[in-house]
Amino acid sequence: MTVTSGEPSAPTESPVSEEPTGLALTDLLHAAVAAVGGAERPGQVAMAQAVAEAIEDDTHLLVQAGTGTGKSLGYLVPAVAGGDRVVVATATLALQRQLIERDLPRTVEALHPLLRRRPEFATLKGRSNYVCLHRLREGVPQEDEEGLFDPFEAAQAAQQAVGGPSSRLGKDLLRLRDWADETQTGDRDDLTPGVSDRAWSQVSVSSRECLGASKCAYGAECFAEAARERAKLAEVIVTNHALLAIDAIEGAPVLPGHDVLIVDEAHELVSRVTGVATGELTPGSVSRAVRRAARLIDEKIADQLQTAAETFERLMELALPGRLEKIPDDLGYALMALRDAARAVITALGNTRDASLADEDVVRKQALASIETIQDVAERITQGSEYDVVWFERHDRYGASLRVAPLSVSGLLREKLFAERSVVLTSATLKLGGDFNGVGASLGLAPEGEHGEDFPEWKGLDVGSPFDYRKQGILYVAQHLSPPGREGSRADMLDELAELVEAAGGRTLGLFSSMRGAQAAAEELRGRLDLPILLQGEETLGELIRTFAEDTRTCLFGTLSLWQGVDVPGPSCQLVVMDRIPFPRPDDPLVSARQKAVEEAGGNGFMAVAATHAALLMAQGAGRLVRATGDRGVVAVLDPRLAKARYGAFLRASMPGFWYTTDRNQARRSLAAIDAAARATAS
Repeated sequence: MTVTSGEPSAPTESPVSEEPTGLALTDLLHAAVAAVGGAERPGQVAMAQAVAEAIEDDTHLLVQAGTGTGKSLGYLVPAVAGGDRVVVATATLALQRQLIERDLPRTVEALHPLLRRRPEFATLKGRSNYVCLHRLREGVPQEDEEGLFDPFEAAQAAQQAVGGPSSRLGKDLLRLRDWADETQTGDRDDLTPGVSDRAWSQVSVSSRECLGASKCAYGAECFAEAARERAKLAEVIVTNHALLAIDAIEGAPVLPGHDVLIVDEAHELVSRVTGVATGELTPGSVSRAVRRAARLIDEKIADQLQTAAETFERLMELALPGRLEKIPDDLGYALMALRDAARAVITALGNTRDASLADEDVVRKQALASIETIQDVAERITQGSEYDVVWFERHDRYGASLRVAPLSVSGLLREKLFAERSVVLTSATLKLGGDFNGVGASLGLAPEGEHGEDFPEWKGLDVGSPFDYRKQGILYVAQHLSPPGREGSRADMLDELAELVEAAGGRTLGLFSSMRGAQAAAEELRGRLDLPILLQGEETLGELIRTFAEDTRTCLFGTLSLWQGVDVPGPSCQLVVMDRIPFPRPDDPLVSARQKAVEEAGGNGFMAVAATHAALLMAQGAGRLVRATGDRGVVAVLDPRLAKARYGAFLRASMPGFWYTTDRNQARRSLAAIDAAARATAS
């Protein structure tokens, strides 16, 4: 296949130029793979060809590319060679760094002699990801509340005293101030080690709180504005799913115009878009908004807002967790009062000025951002859209919250994601239960081959993996165990876990469906086995993974972030254990609402929502085992339903194609043999 140029874009839209014709895609891919020190693989070649065809035909593509395929080059090479402006959206910081720091620089240099140009690339994130120089140098606008103080002044005073600041916040703030003088990007992700969310909130602003470059005294130096300018000039823009979601939802474009969109880690997209589209009201957030606005507006309007806020807070004290299929009258009246008061405040903030307030524009902007959020969420809930789900949550530490989220984001994605550009979505886990249709439906796509006027055309491609899963791994299901219940520990499961870990000689990644389960297992095995057991939350995740990788006797137990965020090839991870099938909680308001909607439309709500959710997590979790061609091991699922339930076949079909057994003795013998081989190699 040859690479040809796309239509030239207008100079204001894209900085790229036409390409030399007749270049073989395989030659370009070979040059890029050699530059990153990798090895070309058939799956990678097939993916690159399919991506090039989708871009050339202006169609859409879903690609499942297993671990080790080299999928980033599989889409970067044809995208860069095509000459169109490309946006690449990822879910994780690790992949963003890999693209910006390794894959793109080496690919661009390798392709330069062949393409006769050196494409520019840049990264772009939401404004709150960049340090705000105004906040840093002028301080945080102070709320009229006794006991508040300027945290920078306090940290500075502590530094001048003997010993310096003792609090973590004080140390973080002083380090942020020093870092801001050195950094070229102002990007939080470039700060190593990182700081707490509380510290970062002191030096960052949301897009609503930002004064704007033209009004800000530091606009010419603004890191966020500099990132936007770099992105305007780049041919390849790397961003995150959240900013992509904001670009789709809010209407006003935050990403530069582009012809091709590539979504990596696409299994996360629906969850990230749902998160961005979710609104929340809490007594604390409403109270802060009242304090911020009260100094800036007429006393009568401030009293109206205060009264509405107090009524809302009283109702929230009595709130019980669960979905609100109908908004109770008292809550409805409280929300309408809050909405109307917020509208009055917004009008007042636009018409008044108080010269006695230092840096009044900043104070006003912060107050306006808080009040607008209240008005937007209250209005959305009181409108009562059939496409929204509303529910109460209660947290032991943070108290009650009122939340609203879309019943589905499929229509939004179909309308906003796939219009007027070619879209490639890729991940190691897109094919659930044997096909792409489940993931496609969540993205707003019709079943493959059934597109029409309202549904875009797309193709699905599974390029496989370079690993021989059947020879490298075993999927063991402990079908003799008792099925898990909603509450309480399972003694037989803990016995089975201890025996498996002992047979493996440690080397175990324990993936639990709840933090309570992980803690109980860690406590039990620490008392039984003479092996180091690490538990998520006891150290930073990075430190835990580093220790786990370095000491082959170590086990690491944890929950959700470990299911997808651990990449430890070699002998340190030869047993991956799942305590149970990770179905969502049956009382989760959003999940139950989505299941009900599917059933009312004539579908199987459990399979479409709960089973699909579990299949995705299990595919990701099982993928932690084999990360390199020499890896060997066992994935053990301590939930008999995977072998016995009707949906078990669907879940197993979504996982890598390991050799399958329910024989506990076979699992132990295999683990002991793998452990012995690893010890022999080490000695």
